[in-house]
Amino acid sequence: MTVVSPALLPTEDAATYADWFACLAEPTRVRLLHAVATSGRAMTVGELTELLGISQSTCSHHVRKLVEVGFLKSHKEGTATHVTVNPSCCTGLPHAADVVMGVLAPRPCCPDNLPLDVTVRAMRDDDWTAVRHIYAEGIATGDATFETEVPQRRALDAKWLRDHRWIAETDGEIAGWAAATPVSTRDCYAGVAEHSVYVGAGFRGRGVGKALLHKLVTAADNAGLWTLQTSIFPENRASLALHHAAGFRTLGVRERIAQHHGVWRDTVFLERRAAG
Repeated sequence: MTVVSPALLPTEDAATYADWFACLAEPTRVRLLHAVATSGRAMTVGELTELLGISQSTCSHHVRKLVEVGFLKSHKEGTATHVTVNPSCCTGLPHAADVVMGVLAPRPCCPDNLPLDVTVRAMRDDDWTAVRHIYAEGIATGDATFETEVPQRRALDAKWLRDHRWIAETDGEIAGWAAATPVSTRDCYAGVAEHSVYVGAGFRGRGVGKALLHKLVTAADNAGLWTLQTSIFPENRASLALHHAAGFRTLGVRERIAQHHGVWRDTVFLERRAAG
């Protein structure tokens, strides 16, 4: 058996990120960066001194360190030093944390150990009864969707992309389905789709979801879709693990995004970008 070692973070990148994290190892510096980042405007060192309750010399020292690393930008207007957040750090810092934690590490499209007893094919017109039945089983779990009733066939047929509807079969039975929906009618978003994967109650834990997501992702790549995205309840840890294994990354948690049976629920927002 060949053991493949994980790719190590390049030394240069590691040194850069270490400088960033070391700079933020001081609580006052973190509070200062937060104050500037959330102000929405340039702030003077004098304002920051008063806001944080520290001396001007201490404030100037921390500002200088944050500027050196690149989190802040500063310029003089007369005798006052004006400070603004560096827009690049708003994405660069979260990106660095994701890289270090392996969320953005290069990974294959999907695991290659797909179940041998599961086949995936295009959805046919005679599959709709089974599709809606499996949809209902997902709704019944309480952690699959905000839907409380199964949508009508015509509604699903109207919104799902024609060439991105898949059926998984095992032992001659329909075990699950996957489908993708365009996120917008605007041409600029033509390659962005939101997808769903549902596995029948009697077939869970057998790799059906893995096979479906593998087919969905590879077909999307081949068809020129450059982004697949989905929202998953945090409680649905199996689905989160499935998507991370397929190369999806977590973009964030949308807190209290909508009510489900009268209760506010969070969702984890994930996406996968095609290579290139």
